[in-house]
Amino acid sequence: MAETGLRIKGLRASVEGKEILKGIDLVVEPGSVHALMGPNGSGKSTLAFSLTGHPSYQVTGGSVSLDGEDLLALAPDKRAKTGLFLSFQYPSAIPGVAVGNFIRSARQSLHPGDLPPAKFRKMIFEKLDILEMDASFLPRYVNDGFSGGEKKRLEMLQLAMLAPKYAILDETDSGLDVDALEAVGATVNALRASEEGERTGYLIITHYPRILKYIKADKVHIMLDGAIVTSGGPELADVIERDGYDRIREEVAGGVA
Repeated sequence: MAETGLRIKGLRASVEGKEILKGIDLVVEPGSVHALMGPNGSGKSTLAFSLTGHPSYQVTGGSVSLDGEDLLALAPDKRAKTGLFLSFQYPSAIPGVAVGNFIRSARQSLHPGDLPPAKFRKMIFEKLDILEMDASFLPRYVNDGFSGGEKKRLEMLQLAMLAPKYAILDETDSGLDVDALEAVGATVNALRASEEGERTGYLIITHYPRILKYIKADKVHIMLDGAIVTSGGPELADVIERDGYDRIREEVAGGVA
């Protein structure tokens, strides 16, 4: 029987010939929330793009499996169809493409024919209600003129409609004020509580621990210089908030972590 989980073993990756990831080991279980924290330049986003197949990121070693399937052997679109979702730090605008049409096309690509128009409409309105979002989002063009908070809420709606097995949220808290951050946390928690989303595993990539005040992590990992140097429970995020990353660096240098 195949092992479940998003399983990363010894992953190494380079960008323009420079090694960024230096042997990442990480397992995200179904229904769990893992937080990956680290200062800017530590390799967090490189991990996200390497997992999803960005062509600028060359995997040079290690393996990644998604519920037993070799993820690295698949093209980017196939990785998405297998059940991997990436929420971008800076979502792109797509003028001329309505949100409702965009999400329906994405859903059809992943699950062809499973939602006729009437059922799709029923489902998306149910998700809007769960996420406390207004239906006025649907005719608007994707991220065109959206505030930072609206862009992140739209990604949460996409997450709800696509129902992936594993979701990577890359710096979702970037540029958000407290109210928007709380709203994003509430949407993730609402999705986790829903029947369709309760088995989704999350990898939350963040620089600051503030988003973890709204989304409870089962495990926190600290990345420095392309490697995960220590892992622990939610209390590890409190250490970072209180002492910053320098304490972790000192512990690693002293052989404590």
